[in-house]
Amino acid sequence: MTSIGIDLGTTNSLVAYLAADGPVTIPNELGDHLTPSAVAVADDGSVLVGRAAKDRLVVAPSSGRSFFKRDMGTSARYEFGRRSWTPTELSAIVLKEMRRIASVHLKEDVDRAVITVPAYFHDPERQATLAAAKIAGLKVDAILNEPTAAALAFGYRAGLELRRVLVFDLGGGTFDVTVLEMFEGVIEVKASGGDSRLGGEDYTDALLDSVIAAAKIAPSAVERSRLRQRIEVAKRRLAAGPDATVDVNGREIRVTRKDFEAAGAAITARLRPVVMRCLRDADIAVADLDDVLLVGGASRMPLVHSIIGETFGRIANRGVDPDRVVAIGAAIRAAQAEGKES
Repeated sequence: MTSIGIDLGTTNSLVAYLAADGPVTIPNELGDHLTPSAVAVADDGSVLVGRAAKDRLVVAPSSGRSFFKRDMGTSARYEFGRRSWTPTELSAIVLKEMRRIASVHLKEDVDRAVITVPAYFHDPERQATLAAAKIAGLKVDAILNEPTAAALAFGYRAGLELRRVLVFDLGGGTFDVTVLEMFEGVIEVKASGGDSRLGGEDYTDALLDSVIAAAKIAPSAVERSRLRQRIEVAKRRLAAGPDATVDVNGREIRVTRKDFEAAGAAITARLRPVVMRCLRDADIAVADLDDVLLVGGASRMPLVHSIIGETFGRIANRGVDPDRVVAIGAAIRAAQAEGKES
């Protein structure tokens, strides 16, 4: 029975396993390796998950929920689909979908997994994650810190030389910074910090508010949801180019990378203090770091690369796809749990 690795993300989730030629992430039926961590209820009462749920939320924002990972381990409840839901129940639906995707791909009923969580998750959040896995019918081989998973994926699982690595993990909904020491195959977390309310989605919301203000409009909930989807596309274009256009009620509004950075300035200001506090807690100087690893889809933003350059005087290691790196590390850990020699 194959054990899988699951990156249960705030915005998207992934599932991976160790194939014959190395760890790989598994695409869903749409061919996407990223499955939105969203749950919604259709008009007929059926429960939707993934892309179907995300699309449903665009036209009916009150029909479901996303970003519930931020509330794991709390007493939060969400009302939709004529019932009340907990973050654990919604996470269980996503985990069950990851299990189904893996089972279809591997042509076997997969029921063992390594699941990743942010390093700053405390016992309540970790217990909630275990409870969600149980509801999804998964036996958990390990709850793995996301930075440790990233280190495994980057190849820091072998060697006798002492290495100090900082993992800069900016995902869709959370920010996580961890300093790791690795020696003789042992990975030790020296310090960790983060913000469960800071991520790429916050930058999207900031740009959305900026565009709405520039256009001088007052969109309804549905109009705002649809515009936000276009803003998300523009944000991705700004990561690759200097400007992008957004259709606002038939009017093309141009936004530049400078506009985007100005809109998110207050969010960006919260990043560096977390990094420096983590280094102080680890009692490690910037000059003593051997590597800086970028993790999380939002770490692709040019402003992140600028922060890394200004803070560490170096270019961060982007050798593994930041969207997939955590899932790949979880797959390696899952294979270790199985005792696979490779």
